[in-house]
Amino acid sequence: MAEENDPMKAKRDSMDVDVVIVGGGPAGLSAAIKLMQLAEKNEQELSVVVLEKGAEIGGHILSGAVIDPISLTALIPDWKEKGAPLNVPVKKDKMYIFGPSGQLKIPNFLLPPLMHNHGNYIVSLGNLTRWLGEQAEALGVEIYPGFAGAEIIYDEAGNVKGVATGDMGVGADGKAKPSYERGMEIHAKYTMIGEGVRGSLAKVIIEKFNLDAQCDVPKFGLGVKELWEIDPKKHDEGLVMHSLGWPSPANVGSGAFLYHLDNNQVSIGYITDLDYANPYISPFNEFQKYKTHPAISEILTGGKRIAYGARAITKGGMQSLPKLTFNGGILLGCAAGMVNLPRIKGTHNAIWSGIHGAEAAFEAIKNGRSLDELTAYGDKVLNGPIGKDLAKIRNVKPLISRFGNYLGMVFGGVEMWLKTLLPFLNFYTLHHKKSDAAALLPADQCKMINYPKPDGKITFDRLSSVFLSATNHEEDQPCHLQLKDASIPINENLKKFAEPAQRYCPAGVYEVIEKDGKPYFQINGQNCVHCKTCDIKDPAQNITWTVPEGGGGPNYPNM
Repeated sequence: MAEENDPMKAKRDSMDVDVVIVGGGPAGLSAAIKLMQLAEKNEQELSVVVLEKGAEIGGHILSGAVIDPISLTALIPDWKEKGAPLNVPVKKDKMYIFGPSGQLKIPNFLLPPLMHNHGNYIVSLGNLTRWLGEQAEALGVEIYPGFAGAEIIYDEAGNVKGVATGDMGVGADGKAKPSYERGMEIHAKYTMIGEGVRGSLAKVIIEKFNLDAQCDVPKFGLGVKELWEIDPKKHDEGLVMHSLGWPSPANVGSGAFLYHLDNNQVSIGYITDLDYANPYISPFNEFQKYKTHPAISEILTGGKRIAYGARAITKGGMQSLPKLTFNGGILLGCAAGMVNLPRIKGTHNAIWSGIHGAEAAFEAIKNGRSLDELTAYGDKVLNGPIGKDLAKIRNVKPLISRFGNYLGMVFGGVEMWLKTLLPFLNFYTLHHKKSDAAALLPADQCKMINYPKPDGKITFDRLSSVFLSATNHEEDQPCHLQLKDASIPINENLKKFAEPAQRYCPAGVYEVIEKDGKPYFQINGQNCVHCKTCDIKDPAQNITWTVPEGGGGPNYPNM
């Protein structure tokens, strides 16, 4: 009787499909495309559903991005004829070490071959993802943007049998509003999790099935990015520029990029490794300070900032890859952590993972299997192009963590050269010692950092930046940033770490304000750009990022 009167306890509607994919990014869409290609080739009916929490496909996608088209070519050989938005081939490749007022160019011949970008393309990954969505739909894939995968559904034996979408129309008080709609269960023979970095469902599955029992802790960075329209006289279409060094201190892993797209636009960003120790560091302000470097400000002066965004990046490499398979499904792309750190590239591996996952799932379905473990997928990843790509660079991040940004990159470069010239030396692995959350030192052991005030021309504040991300959430909904213990931010984090959430969040979500004469931890959930940094860096691991109502979050244009 209670279920009849309470819509929030009503039984969900359900639908049965062959494969459900959570996440409409490059990995998930590539899996969907490959599944339908295989079905068409084998003259077999197949139903594939893709759930995307963003309001549109590509709306939550953020990356530099320079992509290696090798896996895209494997997936869609005629991508050029089909109009894929890869319009700017890399023409020039420059690498610098920055100091406070100057820079040292590293000759290209000193860089390991895998660091070269010849044959790659500067792209808007959001636009490429939108194009992949069109290709998937043309093949018969059902794509549902605005529907977040909110819950894993298990069968009686504990196998993953699908996902449930989030309820719509729940008020901030947790009660159903007049607009309330119950989420739907999507049952599938196989479930693919392609949510990207620190996905909420991937986190649940990794813990439930103990998928990280045999791997190192995951490692992450935070990438903060802007899109600018600059003076045509300063534009150099096809130029790729990377730098390391200033403004971050030597013991903080970091790196920057500036890519010249078409239409007088440049993509500029700064990546701060999240294993930094000083709780006063603000990755957002490190980026703003970076833009004041003479080599960068000269390019941006007279230009206009037109978009902003931020996203966590996986940096752990092969050592941090969890087991990729579980009964009923697999982890795709950045949900597992397949980024090649020195190359600052992960899209090629995300697409490879989609291809491999589709091949394994299709073969299983063709043979009448379901809800079992797709071990062939794990084998394809570890022994195929992804595994080979990550094996070459697996010691770079541990070297940076041990020796700092400068010496670490030098040793990492030597390591990559040795693996190129003497591949038989590829027999040892350095390991990650501690999580990013555990890396913080108490505030009283660290130096406070006073960042310059924004000038509104080259540098900006967080709130005006969030405005450019077109971030929007329904205000009357439960906060999707959940505290396990509401007392910890003030009673523990503020006292010991000066509450670092105030600074590591690139969107001004977290503030310590005064309320009734006492410090109060305020969460401005509407500002959240879904970067997931809080879920990663909180020293008490007290913040859990969950999906908000479907369609909420940023809506990145051309990012």
